[in-house]
Amino acid sequence: MDAHLTEWLNLGIRWIHMIVGIAWIGASFYFVWLENNLNRSNPREGLSGDLWAIHGGGIYHLEKYKLAPPQMPENLHWFKWEAYTTWLSGVALLLVVYYLNPGLYLIAPGSDLAPATAVAIGFGSLIVGWFVYDLLCDSPLGKTPALLGLVLFVLVIAACWGYSQVFSGRAAYIHTGALIGTIMVGNVFRIIMPAQRALVTAIEQNRTPDPVLPAKGLLRSRHNNYFTLPVLFIMISNHFPSTYGSQYNWLILAALGALSVLARHYFNTRHDSNRFAWALPAAAVGMICLAFVTSPNRPSSAPNLAATTPEQASAAAQAHADAPRFSQINEVIEQRCTVCHSANPSSPMFSSAPAGVMFDTPEQIRQQAAKIHAQSVASQIMPLGNITQMTQDERDLLGAWIAKGAPTN
Repeated sequence: MDAHLTEWLNLGIRWIHMIVGIAWIGASFYFVWLENNLNRSNPREGLSGDLWAIHGGGIYHLEKYKLAPPQMPENLHWFKWEAYTTWLSGVALLLVVYYLNPGLYLIAPGSDLAPATAVAIGFGSLIVGWFVYDLLCDSPLGKTPALLGLVLFVLVIAACWGYSQVFSGRAAYIHTGALIGTIMVGNVFRIIMPAQRALVTAIEQNRTPDPVLPAKGLLRSRHNNYFTLPVLFIMISNHFPSTYGSQYNWLILAALGALSVLARHYFNTRHDSNRFAWALPAAAVGMICLAFVTSPNRPSSAPNLAATTPEQASAAAQAHADAPRFSQINEVIEQRCTVCHSANPSSPMFSSAPAGVMFDTPEQIRQQAAKIHAQSVASQIMPLGNITQMTQDERDLLGAWIAKGAPTN
Protein backbone atom coordinates (compact mmCIF):
# COMPACT_ATOMS: atom_id res chain seq x y z
CA MET A 1 0.00 0.00 0.00
CA ASP A 2 1.20 3.54 -0.75
CA ALA A 3 3.06 5.03 2.24
CA HIS A 4 1.04 8.26 2.15
CA LEU A 5 -2.28 6.39 2.16
CA THR A 6 -1.06 4.11 4.94
CA GLU A 7 -0.13 7.12 7.06
CA TRP A 8 -3.57 8.69 6.63
CA LEU A 9 -5.30 5.37 7.25
CA ASN A 10 -3.28 5.09 10.46
CA LEU A 11 -4.25 8.66 11.40
CA GLY A 12 -7.96 8.16 10.70
CA ILE A 13 -8.25 4.92 12.67
CA ARG A 14 -6.12 6.25 15.53
CA TRP A 15 -8.31 9.36 15.77
CA ILE A 16 -11.47 7.24 15.89
CA HIS A 17 -9.85 4.99 18.50
CA MET A 18 -8.99 8.00 20.66
CA ILE A 19 -12.48 9.55 20.39
CA VAL A 20 -14.43 6.41 21.25
CA GLY A 21 -11.85 5.42 23.88
CA ILE A 22 -12.40 8.72 25.66
CA ALA A 23 -16.15 8.09 25.55
CA TRP A 24 -15.77 4.58 27.00
CA ILE A 25 -13.28 5.45 29.71
CA GLY A 26 -15.13 8.64 30.58
CA ALA A 27 -18.36 6.69 31.10
CA SER A 28 -16.50 4.14 33.23
CA PHE A 29 -14.98 6.83 35.44
CA TYR A 30 -18.28 8.67 35.78
CA PHE A 31 -20.43 5.70 36.74
CA VAL A 32 -17.91 4.40 39.27
CA TRP A 33 -17.81 7.90 40.76
CA LEU A 34 -21.61 7.98 40.74
CA GLU A 35 -21.86 4.59 42.46
CA ASN A 36 -19.35 5.68 45.11
CA ASN A 37 -21.07 9.00 45.85
CA LEU A 38 -24.70 7.94 46.12
CA ASN A 39 -26.48 9.14 49.24
CA ARG A 40 -27.58 5.86 50.79
CA SER A 41 -29.06 7.25 54.02
CA ASN A 42 -32.84 6.70 54.16
CA PRO A 43 -33.36 6.16 50.45
CA ARG A 44 -36.83 6.23 48.97
CA GLU A 45 -38.62 2.86 48.70
CA GLY A 46 -36.98 0.68 46.08
CA LEU A 47 -33.87 2.86 45.75
CA SER A 48 -30.34 2.10 46.89
CA GLY A 49 -29.43 5.80 46.85
CA ASP A 50 -29.58 9.10 45.00
CA LEU A 51 -27.33 12.00 44.09
CA TRP A 52 -27.76 15.72 43.47
CA ALA A 53 -25.21 17.33 41.14
CA ILE A 54 -24.64 20.53 39.22
CA HIS A 55 -22.89 20.75 35.87
CA GLY A 56 -22.95 23.06 32.88
CA GLY A 57 -25.36 25.50 34.50
CA GLY A 58 -27.96 22.87 35.42
CA ILE A 59 -28.89 20.86 38.52
CA TYR A 60 -29.42 17.11 38.18
CA HIS A 61 -31.08 14.55 40.45
CA LEU A 62 -30.01 10.96 39.82
CA GLU A 63 -31.50 7.89 41.48
CA LYS A 64 -30.31 4.27 41.51
CA TYR A 65 -32.77 1.43 42.05
CA LYS A 66 -31.84 -1.59 44.12
CA LEU A 67 -32.62 -3.71 41.07
CA ALA A 68 -35.04 -1.94 38.75
CA PRO A 69 -38.14 0.29 38.71
CA PRO A 70 -41.56 -1.39 38.82
CA GLN A 71 -42.05 -0.39 35.18
CA MET A 72 -39.47 0.12 32.47
CA PRO A 73 -39.15 3.70 31.22
CA GLU A 74 -39.99 4.38 27.60
CA ASN A 75 -36.45 5.55 26.84
CA LEU A 76 -33.52 3.71 28.42
CA HIS A 77 -29.99 4.59 27.37
CA TRP A 78 -27.54 1.70 26.95
CA PHE A 79 -23.76 2.16 27.20
CA LYS A 80 -22.23 -0.33 24.80
CA TRP A 81 -21.19 1.22 21.48
CA GLU A 82 -18.29 3.03 23.17
CA ALA A 83 -16.70 -0.27 24.23
CA TYR A 84 -17.32 -2.10 20.97
CA THR A 85 -16.03 0.66 18.70
CA THR A 86 -12.96 1.19 20.89
CA TRP A 87 -12.02 -2.47 20.58
CA LEU A 88 -12.81 -2.70 16.86
CA SER A 89 -10.79 0.43 16.08
CA GLY A 90 -7.94 -0.89 18.23
CA VAL A 91 -7.88 -4.16 16.30
CA ALA A 92 -7.91 -2.16 13.06
CA LEU A 93 -4.85 -0.25 14.32
CA LEU A 94 -3.10 -3.53 15.14
CA LEU A 95 -3.76 -4.65 11.58
CA VAL A 96 -2.60 -1.44 9.89
CA VAL A 97 0.43 -0.68 12.05
CA TYR A 98 1.71 -4.09 13.14
CA TYR A 99 0.23 -6.88 11.04
CA LEU A 100 0.60 -5.28 7.59
CA ASN A 101 4.30 -4.56 8.32
CA PRO A 102 5.29 -7.29 10.80
CA GLY A 103 8.99 -7.03 9.95
CA LEU A 104 9.02 -3.33 10.78
CA TYR A 105 7.05 -2.99 14.02
CA LEU A 106 5.98 -6.44 15.22
CA ILE A 107 8.85 -8.92 15.11
CA ALA A 108 11.94 -8.36 17.26
CA PRO A 109 15.08 -7.46 15.26
CA GLY A 110 17.12 -10.55 14.44
CA SER A 111 14.23 -12.92 15.11
CA ASP A 112 13.60 -15.72 12.60
CA LEU A 113 9.90 -15.83 13.50
CA ALA A 114 7.74 -16.05 10.37
CA PRO A 115 5.39 -13.05 9.89
CA ALA A 116 2.29 -15.27 9.72
CA THR A 117 3.30 -17.02 12.95
CA ALA A 118 3.91 -13.70 14.70
CA VAL A 119 0.48 -12.40 13.68
CA ALA A 120 -1.16 -15.66 14.81
CA ILE A 121 0.58 -15.43 18.20
CA GLY A 122 -0.44 -11.79 18.59
CA PHE A 123 -4.12 -12.08 17.76
CA GLY A 124 -4.58 -15.61 19.12
CA SER A 125 -3.21 -14.60 22.52
CA LEU A 126 -5.94 -11.96 22.86
CA ILE A 127 -8.67 -14.57 22.53
CA VAL A 128 -6.92 -17.05 24.84
CA GLY A 129 -6.34 -14.27 27.38
CA TRP A 130 -10.05 -13.49 27.61
CA PHE A 131 -11.02 -17.11 28.29
CA VAL A 132 -8.29 -17.54 30.93
CA TYR A 133 -9.49 -14.35 32.66
CA ASP A 134 -13.14 -15.40 32.49
CA LEU A 135 -12.40 -18.85 33.92
CA LEU A 136 -10.46 -17.33 36.81
CA CYS A 137 -13.29 -14.91 37.60
CA ASP A 138 -15.82 -17.78 37.69
CA SER A 139 -13.53 -20.02 39.74
CA PRO A 140 -13.43 -20.08 43.57
CA LEU A 141 -10.68 -17.46 43.25
CA GLY A 142 -13.35 -15.01 42.09
CA LYS A 143 -14.82 -15.01 45.62
CA THR A 144 -11.70 -13.24 46.94
CA PRO A 145 -11.45 -10.09 44.79
CA ALA A 146 -8.13 -8.86 46.18
CA LEU A 147 -6.38 -12.20 45.56
CA LEU A 148 -7.98 -12.45 42.13
CA GLY A 149 -6.71 -8.96 41.30
CA LEU A 150 -3.17 -9.92 42.33
CA VAL A 151 -3.25 -13.10 40.24
CA LEU A 152 -4.56 -11.19 37.22
CA PHE A 153 -1.83 -8.56 37.61
CA VAL A 154 0.87 -11.24 37.68
CA LEU A 155 -0.59 -12.99 34.63
CA VAL A 156 -0.80 -9.76 32.60
CA ILE A 157 2.84 -8.96 33.37
CA ALA A 158 3.79 -12.55 32.53
CA ALA A 159 2.05 -12.05 29.20
CA CYS A 160 4.08 -8.87 28.63
CA TRP A 161 7.27 -10.79 29.37
CA GLY A 162 6.21 -13.49 26.93
CA TYR A 163 5.44 -10.94 24.24
CA SER A 164 8.84 -9.31 24.76
CA GLN A 165 10.54 -12.64 23.97
CA VAL A 166 9.10 -12.79 20.45
CA PHE A 167 8.04 -9.23 19.59
CA SER A 168 9.74 -5.85 19.54
CA GLY A 169 9.44 -3.89 22.79
CA ARG A 170 6.88 -1.56 21.25
CA ALA A 171 4.77 -4.47 19.97
CA ALA A 172 5.03 -6.24 23.34
CA TYR A 173 3.55 -3.21 25.09
CA ILE A 174 0.80 -2.69 22.53
CA HIS A 175 -0.23 -6.36 22.64
CA THR A 176 -0.34 -6.21 26.43
CA GLY A 177 -2.68 -3.24 26.09
CA ALA A 178 -4.71 -5.07 23.45
CA LEU A 179 -4.97 -8.07 25.78
CA ILE A 180 -6.33 -5.89 28.59
CA GLY A 181 -8.66 -4.13 26.15
CA THR A 182 -9.98 -7.49 24.93
CA ILE A 183 -10.70 -8.52 28.52
CA MET A 184 -12.51 -5.23 29.08
CA VAL A 185 -14.70 -5.48 25.98
CA GLY A 186 -15.30 -9.17 26.74
CA ASN A 187 -16.65 -8.09 30.12
CA VAL A 188 -19.06 -5.73 28.41
CA PHE A 189 -20.16 -8.16 25.70
CA ARG A 190 -20.27 -11.42 27.67
CA ILE A 191 -21.14 -10.30 31.21
CA ILE A 192 -22.36 -6.73 31.65
CA MET A 193 -24.71 -6.46 28.67
CA PRO A 194 -26.33 -9.92 29.19
CA ALA A 195 -26.91 -9.03 32.85
CA GLN A 196 -28.57 -5.77 31.85
CA ARG A 197 -30.74 -7.48 29.20
CA ALA A 198 -31.83 -10.11 31.72
CA LEU A 199 -32.76 -7.36 34.18
CA VAL A 200 -34.86 -5.49 31.60
CA THR A 201 -36.52 -8.70 30.36
CA ALA A 202 -37.50 -9.71 33.89
CA ILE A 203 -39.16 -6.35 34.50
CA GLU A 204 -41.00 -6.46 31.19
CA GLN A 205 -42.29 -9.95 32.06
CA ASN A 206 -43.29 -8.92 35.60
CA ARG A 207 -40.75 -11.29 37.14
CA THR A 208 -38.46 -10.61 40.07
CA PRO A 209 -35.01 -9.92 38.63
CA ASP A 210 -32.15 -12.21 39.62
CA PRO A 211 -29.74 -10.05 41.68
CA VAL A 212 -26.76 -12.33 40.95
CA LEU A 213 -26.26 -11.22 37.35
CA PRO A 214 -26.27 -7.45 38.05
CA ALA A 215 -23.83 -7.99 40.92
CA LYS A 216 -21.54 -9.94 38.60
CA GLY A 217 -21.79 -7.20 36.00
CA LEU A 218 -20.90 -4.57 38.63
CA LEU A 219 -17.80 -6.57 39.65
CA ARG A 220 -16.59 -6.85 36.04
CA SER A 221 -17.26 -3.12 35.60
CA ARG A 222 -14.97 -2.50 38.58
CA HIS A 223 -12.28 -4.61 36.92
CA ASN A 224 -12.59 -2.51 33.79
CA ASN A 225 -12.26 0.64 35.86
CA TYR A 226 -8.93 -0.47 37.36
CA PHE A 227 -7.66 -1.55 33.93
CA THR A 228 -8.18 1.90 32.40
CA LEU A 229 -5.08 3.77 33.57
CA PRO A 230 -2.59 1.03 32.58
CA VAL A 231 -4.27 0.85 29.16
CA LEU A 232 -4.08 4.62 28.76
CA PHE A 233 -0.36 4.55 29.46
CA ILE A 234 0.20 1.76 26.95
CA MET A 235 -1.73 3.75 24.32
CA ILE A 236 0.85 6.56 24.56
CA SER A 237 3.89 4.40 25.38
CA ASN A 238 5.27 4.40 21.83
CA HIS A 239 6.34 8.01 22.50
CA PHE A 240 8.61 6.88 25.36
CA PRO A 241 11.31 4.45 24.15
CA SER A 242 13.02 4.46 27.54
CA THR A 243 10.13 2.27 28.74
CA TYR A 244 9.37 -0.25 25.99
CA GLY A 245 12.93 -0.08 24.60
CA SER A 246 14.54 -1.23 27.84
CA GLN A 247 15.67 -4.83 28.28
CA TYR A 248 13.56 -4.74 31.45
CA ASN A 249 10.48 -3.33 29.67
CA TRP A 250 8.12 -5.83 31.26
CA LEU A 251 9.31 -4.88 34.75
CA ILE A 252 8.92 -1.20 33.94
CA LEU A 253 5.37 -1.87 32.77
CA ALA A 254 4.71 -3.83 35.96
CA ALA A 255 5.82 -0.86 38.05
CA LEU A 256 3.84 1.64 36.00
CA GLY A 257 0.79 -0.63 36.12
CA ALA A 258 0.99 -0.96 39.89
CA LEU A 259 1.34 2.81 40.30
CA SER A 260 -1.63 3.36 37.98
CA VAL A 261 -3.82 0.97 39.94
CA LEU A 262 -2.74 2.67 43.16
CA ALA A 263 -3.75 6.08 41.80
CA ARG A 264 -7.07 4.71 40.54
CA HIS A 265 -7.77 3.12 43.93
CA TYR A 266 -7.34 6.47 45.62
CA PHE A 267 -9.98 8.07 43.41
CA ASN A 268 -12.30 5.08 43.83
CA THR A 269 -12.15 5.20 47.63
CA ARG A 270 -11.71 8.86 48.58
CA HIS A 271 -15.49 9.28 49.10
CA ASP A 272 -15.44 6.73 51.91
CA SER A 273 -12.54 7.84 54.09
CA ASN A 274 -8.97 9.09 53.95
CA ARG A 275 -7.52 5.63 54.49
CA PHE A 276 -5.83 5.73 51.09
CA ALA A 277 -4.89 9.40 51.07
CA TRP A 278 -1.26 8.25 50.89
CA ALA A 279 -1.83 6.43 47.59
CA LEU A 280 -1.57 9.42 45.26
CA PRO A 281 1.66 10.90 46.69
CA ALA A 282 3.08 7.37 46.90
CA ALA A 283 2.35 6.87 43.20
CA ALA A 284 4.01 10.22 42.40
CA VAL A 285 7.13 9.30 44.40
CA GLY A 286 7.13 5.91 42.69
CA MET A 287 7.16 7.56 39.26
CA ILE A 288 10.12 9.74 40.27
CA CYS A 289 12.02 6.72 41.59
CA LEU A 290 11.22 4.78 38.43
CA ALA A 291 12.62 7.60 36.29
CA PHE A 292 15.95 7.38 38.13
CA VAL A 293 16.10 3.59 38.28
CA THR A 294 15.52 3.23 34.54
CA SER A 295 17.97 5.98 33.56
CA PRO A 296 20.46 4.65 30.96
CA ASN A 297 24.17 5.37 31.04
CA ARG A 298 24.37 8.97 29.95
CA PRO A 299 26.95 10.20 27.46
CA SER A 300 29.32 12.72 28.93
CA SER A 301 28.87 16.35 28.07
CA ALA A 302 30.85 18.20 25.42
CA PRO A 303 34.55 18.71 26.25
CA ASN A 304 35.34 21.79 28.29
CA LEU A 305 38.15 23.46 26.38
CA ALA A 306 38.03 26.37 28.82
CA ALA A 307 39.36 24.26 31.71
CA THR A 308 40.88 26.11 34.61
CA THR A 309 44.33 24.50 34.36
CA PRO A 310 46.64 23.79 31.39
CA GLU A 311 46.55 20.06 32.25
CA GLN A 312 42.73 19.98 32.17
CA ALA A 313 42.66 21.94 28.93
CA SER A 314 45.16 19.53 27.39
CA ALA A 315 43.16 16.48 28.50
CA ALA A 316 39.92 17.97 27.14
CA ALA A 317 41.57 18.78 23.82
CA GLN A 318 42.99 15.26 23.56
CA ALA A 319 39.55 13.73 24.28
CA HIS A 320 38.09 15.88 21.52
CA ALA A 321 40.84 14.79 19.15
CA ASP A 322 40.25 11.09 19.94
CA ALA A 323 36.54 11.29 19.04
CA PRO A 324 35.46 9.37 15.94
CA ARG A 325 35.65 11.50 12.83
CA PHE A 326 32.35 13.02 11.77
CA SER A 327 32.83 11.56 8.30
CA GLN A 328 32.56 8.10 9.91
CA ILE A 329 29.42 9.11 11.78
CA ASN A 330 27.88 10.65 8.69
CA GLU A 331 28.50 7.46 6.74
CA VAL A 332 26.70 5.38 9.38
CA ILE A 333 23.79 7.83 9.48
CA GLU A 334 23.48 7.86 5.69
CA GLN A 335 23.52 4.07 5.42
CA ARG A 336 21.36 3.20 8.43
CA CYS A 337 19.15 6.19 9.23
CA THR A 338 18.41 8.52 6.33
CA VAL A 339 16.52 5.76 4.56
CA CYS A 340 13.60 6.97 6.70
CA HIS A 341 14.84 10.12 8.45
CA SER A 342 15.28 12.44 5.51
CA ALA A 343 13.35 15.19 3.77
CA ASN A 344 12.81 12.62 0.99
CA PRO A 345 12.88 9.12 2.51
CA SER A 346 14.00 6.37 0.14
CA SER A 347 12.03 3.76 2.12
CA PRO A 348 8.71 2.92 0.45
CA MET A 349 7.14 2.66 3.92
CA PHE A 350 7.37 6.38 4.68
CA SER A 351 6.30 9.38 2.63
CA SER A 352 7.86 11.81 5.12
CA ALA A 353 10.39 11.62 7.94
CA PRO A 354 8.90 9.87 11.02
CA ALA A 355 8.24 12.39 13.80
CA GLY A 356 9.79 15.05 11.55
CA VAL A 357 13.31 13.89 12.49
CA MET A 358 15.78 14.40 9.62
CA PHE A 359 19.52 13.74 9.31
CA ASP A 360 20.27 15.55 6.05
CA THR A 361 22.81 18.03 7.45
CA PRO A 362 25.56 17.94 10.11
CA GLU A 363 23.57 20.46 12.16
CA GLN A 364 20.49 18.24 12.15
CA ILE A 365 22.55 15.21 13.18
CA ARG A 366 24.21 17.07 16.05
CA GLN A 367 20.89 18.49 17.27
CA GLN A 368 19.49 14.96 17.50
CA ALA A 369 22.56 13.47 19.23
CA ALA A 370 20.73 12.85 22.52
CA LYS A 371 17.85 11.05 20.75
CA ILE A 372 20.32 9.04 18.66
CA HIS A 373 21.97 7.89 21.86
CA ALA A 374 18.67 7.06 23.57
CA GLN A 375 17.17 5.14 20.66
CA SER A 376 20.12 3.66 18.75
CA VAL A 377 22.78 3.21 21.44
CA ALA A 378 21.11 2.84 24.84
CA SER A 379 17.86 1.07 23.88
CA GLN A 380 18.65 0.03 20.28
CA ILE A 381 15.04 0.38 19.16
CA MET A 382 16.20 2.24 16.07
CA PRO A 383 16.36 1.58 13.20
CA LEU A 384 12.83 0.12 13.36
CA GLY A 385 13.10 -3.63 13.16
CA ASN A 386 16.77 -2.95 12.38
CA ILE A 387 15.71 -3.00 8.73
CA THR A 388 18.97 -1.33 7.68
CA GLN A 389 21.08 -3.83 9.67
CA MET A 390 22.95 -1.42 11.93
CA THR A 391 25.79 -3.35 13.60
CA GLN A 392 26.90 -3.24 17.22
CA ASP A 393 30.21 -1.71 16.15
CA GLU A 394 28.30 1.12 14.48
CA ARG A 395 26.23 1.68 17.59
CA ASP A 396 29.41 1.77 19.67
CA LEU A 397 30.90 4.27 17.23
CA LEU A 398 27.85 6.53 17.59
CA GLY A 399 28.06 6.22 21.37
CA ALA A 400 31.75 7.15 21.43
CA TRP A 401 31.11 10.17 19.18
CA ILE A 402 28.25 11.41 21.37
CA ALA A 403 30.31 10.84 24.55
CA LYS A 404 32.96 13.17 23.12
CA GLY A 405 30.45 15.96 22.61
CA ALA A 406 29.16 15.05 19.12
CA PRO A 407 31.67 17.22 17.20
CA THR A 408 30.97 17.87 13.52
CA ASN A 409 34.34 19.39 12.57
